[in-house]
Amino acid sequence: MPNEAVGTQSLATETKPKVAPKKKLRIAIVGCGGISEVHLRALQPMPDVEVVAGVDIKPERLDVMKEKFGITHLYEDWREMLAEVKPDAVDVCTPNGVHAPAAIAASEAGCHVITEKPMAMNPRECEEMIAAAKKAGKVLVIGFQFRYHPSTEMIVRARDEGQIGNVMFVKCQALRRRGIPNWGVFGQKKLQGGGPMIDIGVHVIEMAHYAMGSPKPVAASGNTWTYMGDKPSEVVCPWPGWDWKTYTVEDLAIGHVRFENGAVMQIEASFAAHIERDIFNFTLIGDKGGARWDPAAIFTDRAGTMINCTPGFLPKSDFSSLFTSKLRNFVDGCLHGKPLRAPGEAGLVVQQIIDGVYRSAAAGKEVTID
Repeated sequence: MPNEAVGTQSLATETKPKVAPKKKLRIAIVGCGGISEVHLRALQPMPDVEVVAGVDIKPERLDVMKEKFGITHLYEDWREMLAEVKPDAVDVCTPNGVHAPAAIAASEAGCHVITEKPMAMNPRECEEMIAAAKKAGKVLVIGFQFRYHPSTEMIVRARDEGQIGNVMFVKCQALRRRGIPNWGVFGQKKLQGGGPMIDIGVHVIEMAHYAMGSPKPVAASGNTWTYMGDKPSEVVCPWPGWDWKTYTVEDLAIGHVRFENGAVMQIEASFAAHIERDIFNFTLIGDKGGARWDPAAIFTDRAGTMINCTPGFLPKSDFSSLFTSKLRNFVDGCLHGKPLRAPGEAGLVVQQIIDGVYRSAAAGKEVTID
């Protein structure tokens, strides 16, 4: 009987080991337009993330943050938000022209930063963003989601395994037959920095450059044309009624970029072009093999035969899953110091390429890239 009592007492007083609560990354959203909702749908299910504030100059967008996503700390000025909320990280989802000032202010306030693509309006702003993050000792990530796409990852693995060899040429295409955005400020150069080259071309440029092995660009030549977007149109198209009166960006941009290792990149980007269909793709040619992004394939020689290799399986990927991947990498980098797939330096190089094409188009000659 006494033994039983002792046993009972032992069980009653036994304490369970304490588990330290997992740290949550407190994130504030700066810029609460449409793309921020994609970010929020990716962030809110993450158990180690808490979205603590939203900032936008439009009160109606702040209403959406409160009513749709339950965010209660809402501001029209990010400086006020940074001072009062003191978030761990800031997610910049503003128009391009606001990326740099918002990101730099967040870094100076001691926050990690992820910003939507493109990184900024020009390379100088990118360098200032990188410097601010380094001075603060904080993470800076650029929202390049397509380097997380299964097709991109397949090509990178093939490159790393030596199946491509030395990359000599890459062709990037981000072409819409008639896809001028009829929302936001995508047609205003002073707020966006440019048209299809900086808005949709950036996606293909960044994943192609990543697949190449991220060589250093040294020179660029390019041309831009505006011939539809700044005029009214009655053509039936998916996105009618754009604001042609404020349209100051290009309809079509073509670029040619040379790299330090001798490789060349050709870029084609359009909001409006007389082509058969929309194209979003890149192809890559190396001295041992080649690759195509969509549909994914590797082209090489085996057993004395030219071979086209297509994957038997690639994970499914959509817009939502790509955003989840890039934001998960950001969170893991902030909380656990994991390697960043798209750090600020990657954004700077992509911006140098885009800026080089635009500068060449304005100058009418090839320009160097420093």
